[in-house]
Amino acid sequence: MGDAETHNDVAGHPASWSGVFAMSVCAFALIASEFLPVSLLTPMADDLRVTEGMAGQGIAISGAFAVLTSLFISALAGGLNRKALLLLLTAAMGVSGAIIALTPNYLVYMLGRALIGVVVGGFWSMSAATAIRLVPARDVPRALAIVNGGNALATVVAAPLGAYLGTVIGWRGAFLCLVPVALLALVWQWITLPSMPAAERAPGTGNLFKAFILLKRPGVAVGMLASSLLFMGQFSLFTYVRPFLETVTGAHGATLSLILLVIGAAGFIGTVLIGRALQRGFYQTLIVIPLLMAVTALALIALGGWMAAVVVLLGLWGLAGTSAPVGWWAWLARVFPGDAEAGGGLFVAVVQLSIALGSTAGGLLFDHTGYQSTFVASAALLAICAVLTALTARRTGAHGV
Repeated sequence: MGDAETHNDVAGHPASWSGVFAMSVCAFALIASEFLPVSLLTPMADDLRVTEGMAGQGIAISGAFAVLTSLFISALAGGLNRKALLLLLTAAMGVSGAIIALTPNYLVYMLGRALIGVVVGGFWSMSAATAIRLVPARDVPRALAIVNGGNALATVVAAPLGAYLGTVIGWRGAFLCLVPVALLALVWQWITLPSMPAAERAPGTGNLFKAFILLKRPGVAVGMLASSLLFMGQFSLFTYVRPFLETVTGAHGATLSLILLVIGAAGFIGTVLIGRALQRGFYQTLIVIPLLMAVTALALIALGGWMAAVVVLLGLWGLAGTSAPVGWWAWLARVFPGDAEAGGGLFVAVVQLSIALGSTAGGLLFDHTGYQSTFVASAALLAICAVLTALTARRTGAHGV
């Protein structure tokens, strides 16, 4: 959201729907790149001769660099044409995939993960503002839906496909497969995106500082904390779901891929259904989601050895967890009706920092005390999230938000 002040520039040229679809392909490759280690954690750890918790820190470092990039990319990019910036980020995504696929050791792997973090923070910070410049104002919601469609598709197919490719061509081959996808997105964007000069800013203004001022609004700071705990709780568990399935449930090979597909498919269904749920009960939905995930985390401890129960529980986890960001983006638009872009820049940073902290804490617990403590910690974070969400509803509701 670093380019929040960019304007809709399509008046002088036709809408670039092909550019929108190119960004959707980029979003697909980006989400797949960011979370591919989840489905390949065990073979990666074995090959790099580290623990699964240490391999999972690849998620944490990408989140940390995404935080820094999302907060400062607009200032660092300066007057650079935004088309050129997007092309540079897309190229960096392909380079990251190649670095990880060819890494000789753990350190180089982490450097590759740091690079994908830079791309994540930069791309998502600019995605909405870029879509606004590609199509007429009346078509912006549709354009954003298409861009985020790449995200949704990646949540469905990336994990099971990654696990399958890992068994066929190895985890390095799975990462290498991301390179041609990134190249496709790069060429497509290069051909279809119009020139997008950086918007001029008034001296002394910036979305980062404006966003922190917005935190003073009633219920906003508590809401941001609640959303942070949601993502921390989610990724402290989900990052280590593969070693749990292999060592506790006994899922391997095609069975493992199928379970990951169930999680993704349930998540896709959740993103389709959550809109109606939010209309019927906005804050009730935001409260129920982390509660359902907390109960699921605890149930996985009790029923982890029962394959059928685990499939159902992880399906519920995917249904709730994947749809949760949609609800919190809707909350953001509700509390920042005139400043959604400024608040969005901060939200991207909050989400990525939470993912980094959650996957780090989960990895430490997983390595030193076992999966049970990881899942209990996840449940605790999600339960606190539900309480804070209820408090957010009370505070914002009292002020008519």
